[in-house]
Amino acid sequence: MPNNIKEQIKADLDLAKESGQLRVDRIREIVKNAVSLVANEFKEGSGDLRTLVREAVSTVIENLQERGTEMKEEVTASIEGALEAVNSKRHESIAKTQVEVQQLQAKLDEEESKIQEEVDGILAEIKQTSTAKSSQVQSAIDSAIKAIENSEEATLLKKRYAQLQAQLAIVRANLAARYGGRNEEVNSYLEDAKKWYEQARPQAETIAGKVIDKHAHLSDKLGEAGSLLARREHQVKQVLKELLMAITSLFKDKDSVENGKEVVRK
Repeated sequence: MPNNIKEQIKADLDLAKESGQLRVDRIREIVKNAVSLVANEFKEGSGDLRTLVREAVSTVIENLQERGTEMKEEVTASIEGALEAVNSKRHESIAKTQVEVQQLQAKLDEEESKIQEEVDGILAEIKQTSTAKSSQVQSAIDSAIKAIENSEEATLLKKRYAQLQAQLAIVRANLAARYGGRNEEVNSYLEDAKKWYEQARPQAETIAGKVIDKHAHLSDKLGEAGSLLARREHQVKQVLKELLMAITSLFKDKDSVENGKEVVRK
């Protein structure tokens, strides 16, 4: 790591100390800005980049060692800042890919919707045609149509798929926040999680009070994470972690109620 970058970090830290602004967020910003100046000169994944991060963090430790054991948050912030600088291009690429994935998902949803509309139209036509048949044939046709329309397997598969996508979106949000992802990237995953969560969420009138409370708690956590992210507050990582635990617990819990009835564990 060039000495001038070490000197830049030290100078910025000293200035922050003098002005009384040596906060965790400021340390993260100082390291990120300093590392960004030279990170683009190195190949991604190279040993030079790893050395760059190590030296940047070491510089912070050297200049804050008087804090002793109380500097954990500052060291964490320096690591986060360095990682964010080093991986900025990758996160930009990830965010772009995520947008493309969402566009493809929207197209997939549209195609599935068209299939469902076509199936509904065909079934309606068959039902209309059956009115000219004998009562026995008409009854058989009506019964067959109802069986197809009320297919529990199809409904359950869609629900499970939405649950999985909601969990994956929150996992991605946690990974992005932990490893230097931009706020825009994390927020994109949160929005994706909200969309899938709403698709997986059972109707309020069909679920027990205990489950309603869990869904309300999860909704609150989604809102809290988004709010903290918008204000760029550090504790967003803890809330994201709690959010992941909450949604995993909710979707695993057999109290989630299938077909409006609480499943009792045996």
